[in-house]
Amino acid sequence: MQKQERNKRRSLTLSEQTFPIIEQITAGMPGGFFIYHVDGDRELIYANQALIHIYGCQSLEEFQEYTGYTFSGLVHPEDLEAAQRSIEQQIYTCGNDLDYVEYRMVRKDGAVRWIEDYGHFVHTEVFGDLFYVFVEDATEKHFKAIDDAHTVRLAQERLEALEALEHETTALKLVHEILSSGMWTMEFDQRGQMVSVFWSQDFRAMIGYRDEEDFPNVLSSWSDLLHPEDHDWVLKEYYDTIDDYTGKRVYNVEYRLLTKDRGYRWFRATGKLSRREDGTPITYVGMFVDITERKETDAKLQEQHKLLEEALERAQRASQAKTMFLNNMSHDIRTPMNAIIGFTNLAATHLDNQELVRGYLGKITAASSHLLSLINDVLDMSRIESGKVVIDEKPCSLSQILRDLQSIIQADLTEKKLNFCLDDSALIHPYVVCDQLRLNQVLLNILSNALKFTPTDGCISITATERPGDQPDTAVYEFCIHDTGIGMAPEFLEHIFEPFERERTSTVSGIQGTGLGMSITKNLAELMNGQITVESRKGQGSTFTCSFPFRFGQAPDGTNALRDSTVQNLTGCRLLLVEDNELNQEIAVTILEEAGYIVEVASDGAEAVEKVCRSGKNPYDLVLMDIQMPVMDGIEATKAIRALSDQKLASLPIVAMTANAFEEDRQRVLSAGMNGHLGKPIDIKKLFSTLQNILGTPEC
Repeated sequence: MQKQERNKRRSLTLSEQTFPIIEQITAGMPGGFFIYHVDGDRELIYANQALIHIYGCQSLEEFQEYTGYTFSGLVHPEDLEAAQRSIEQQIYTCGNDLDYVEYRMVRKDGAVRWIEDYGHFVHTEVFGDLFYVFVEDATEKHFKAIDDAHTVRLAQERLEALEALEHETTALKLVHEILSSGMWTMEFDQRGQMVSVFWSQDFRAMIGYRDEEDFPNVLSSWSDLLHPEDHDWVLKEYYDTIDDYTGKRVYNVEYRLLTKDRGYRWFRATGKLSRREDGTPITYVGMFVDITERKETDAKLQEQHKLLEEALERAQRASQAKTMFLNNMSHDIRTPMNAIIGFTNLAATHLDNQELVRGYLGKITAASSHLLSLINDVLDMSRIESGKVVIDEKPCSLSQILRDLQSIIQADLTEKKLNFCLDDSALIHPYVVCDQLRLNQVLLNILSNALKFTPTDGCISITATERPGDQPDTAVYEFCIHDTGIGMAPEFLEHIFEPFERERTSTVSGIQGTGLGMSITKNLAELMNGQITVESRKGQGSTFTCSFPFRFGQAPDGTNALRDSTVQNLTGCRLLLVEDNELNQEIAVTILEEAGYIVEVASDGAEAVEKVCRSGKNPYDLVLMDIQMPVMDGIEATKAIRALSDQKLASLPIVAMTANAFEEDRQRVLSAGMNGHLGKPIDIKKLFSTLQNILGTPEC
């Protein structure tokens, strides 16, 4: 029972992690492919569509029901024992080559077909003993082989009957007549010296020659065409067979021969000598067969097997990385959640001590921010992999971006007593056209890591340089970020930009993260046609270098296009909050009412449209609109308001306040006619700043 359960778990894991990859590899294969467990009932764990169709079935379910989804269900009962012996032999020898076995099968419509089975035994620690099997319908080939074998056997019998005759040439002509294939023969005198060579016209035609003048009846005509890698050993086999006076040695080789019109092709040559009583050779008779297609098929099967092995290895590595990621995420999410819940409980039991509660709330805020950053990392990676990240290039100042970054990290620098150096003096053209948001994200991700892993009193520096680009109005900008932190081990450096990877000491060191930050950073850099490299030594710090090709931009003309930044008194403004979640309603209403706003609430888009329509005599000054809501969502509600006949109501300012916080979400709400976009969780400073910018001097 335990073994069955173990096998069940093993099969399930293989299906979930590797079947999409195996499907991609086997989709274009002309024949069938399946994998099955060696032990137990030899149950199948994978079958491709080609195999299902070979057995006359239309779906996997139909195939499973018809065959029992076991190896024995695939084989004709009369051939099962022989097939299993072949399989057991490969398991016993642990062979590395493909095992070949031929057997009959019965299609669902009752037709009996012959199958060529190329199997490979693999022992794995995770999934146990497996067989990978490639199959082809060989019915036509099988019956042709029977006919050919019969012809060959007849020729052999005739040849043996004629061996007693004085003239061996009679036997040669007979064999050539029956087989009509590439033939050769050599005649020897009483001393065993070769006296003549004969190449059949069929053989000449196989390698692109016309007649004896084109391809003379001498041994060198053939030997000079042998592939350099095959030349010596093939001739050795040839002469060793002649020199074996015991008569037991048979000439049987596969080699490459240079044809006149098709380059090198593979041939199989077999030969047998008739000898005198003293062992000296009389006649050396042999046959050529072009086996190029078979060789190419074998090579393809080997390549498919190699690709499958590599795919399984990649899938297992991905599975291990994702398992580690989930373990890390579980740990990293529980850590801030534990802080949030713990300090919330402590605050509730110390409500009479404002100073203590204020400290608890600060820690709750910090833990919440960290939890949000973890979630954002996972979402960013998902959006990058699905191709939803769009680069939005606009004119900006690189010097200003770098100084803004310094402002962002200044508090952390001060807290950890870190020395920071910013050098952009080498920038000749600091004004460029780029995606400021994504460039800021790339550099901030690297700086955040430097802050995490650099101990107190350490140093962090960022240096910006510029070199000429491919076009006159472009340059390649290089940002070098160096820290004196703990550094990274060489084995981790090889995988630092892979998703879900973290330094193995991260849990011990207590430094948290998803293992996605550097993968996100690299992907964003490549989306901006840039590249990122890293050098690091354990205990000596790290240096990240980012390079981007940017077009030159224009410096601003000095005029201030922004409205007067004087803060207006917005007390008394009427706002309509459209929000379906009661907790979110309570938070937003409390924040806004404490700031002096008059707030009404609608629980869905339809209710919001109704309230706006009824507010004609005393209209709202602005609507804060959620997007995902029951009855009517925020997009549809906005379109309904914009379509009102009362132009004053139709032009009412509407700001999205939603958990749909990505750039494409912002563009979507603006395209729907909204005036702004605020993401959740609510950033109070950004909320009030947006209200100031949109409302201006209100008539409240």
